[in-house]
Amino acid sequence: MENNKTIHVEVAYALPDKQRIVALELPAGTTVRAAAMQSGLDKQFVELDLSSVDLGVFGKGVSKPEEQQLKNGDRVEIYRPLIVDPKEVRKQRAAKVKARKAAE
Repeated sequence: MENNKTIHVEVAYALPDKQRIVALELPAGTTVRAAAMQSGLDKQFVELDLSSVDLGVFGKGVSKPEEQQLKNGDRVEIYRPLIVDPKEVRKQRAAKVKARKAAE
């Protein structure tokens, strides 16, 4: 029995100054990575390498985007690499507070 069902999903990518959300109709069983590849966002954002970028669905990272299948209504999110490690920022902030208290 063939599965001719389609699902409706969105693929989103954002920079600090602009964002794009692409609505797609795809075959049921489409994976997270495949939806990102079919979005065409790499044509609008030349820095994107959709074959290796980190992806998520509704704010939750997907560890195996080549395997995880999408459900109708899902939103795939394309993540930018972190510029600064959040743990390092917290350490620096704590060191500044400690130094300020020591100076008082």
